[in-house]
Amino acid sequence: MRRFLTMVLISVLITACNALTGNEIARLKIDKVSNENDLRVWKASVRLKKGDEIEVWSDMDLEFEGVVQLRFGVKIYKNDEEYRQLEIDPFDKNTTLGEVRKTINKGTEWSFFGKNTSLRIDEDGSYTFEGVLISSENPTLKINKADLVIKK
Repeated sequence: MRRFLTMVLISVLITACNALTGNEIARLKIDKVSNENDLRVWKASVRLKKGDEIEVWSDMDLEFEGVVQLRFGVKIYKNDEEYRQLEIDPFDKNTTLGEVRKTINKGTEWSFFGKNTSLRIDEDGSYTFEGVLISSENPTLKINKADLVIKK
């Protein structure tokens, strides 16, 4: 009985979280930083309808010393034609879930799930999201997770 109640509670919590943040429709698992010699591009495609409101979230887990700047470069294609470009600072978020930041001396460990931006779809179609992660020069940067999450 206890196991059943635990499963029901977990199911309710997941449903409540999706109601709060939307349903995930795509995830770009961008776990490496790109540079001019090694461009690492991740892609995901979804069908969207006119009027859909989509949100872009960052699911991050990283470690570094000192200061680091990160940017997701995102190109969106609609029906295989370039539609829009976004530059997203994962640290610039207007909603954050599960943030844990620990700084000791110069070292920082930081993880969070944060909403960065949203946009409204103006036409039915197949949308492809291409993403790269770019970083300021910091040899101590360790990316454990850097996912770009698309929710509807």
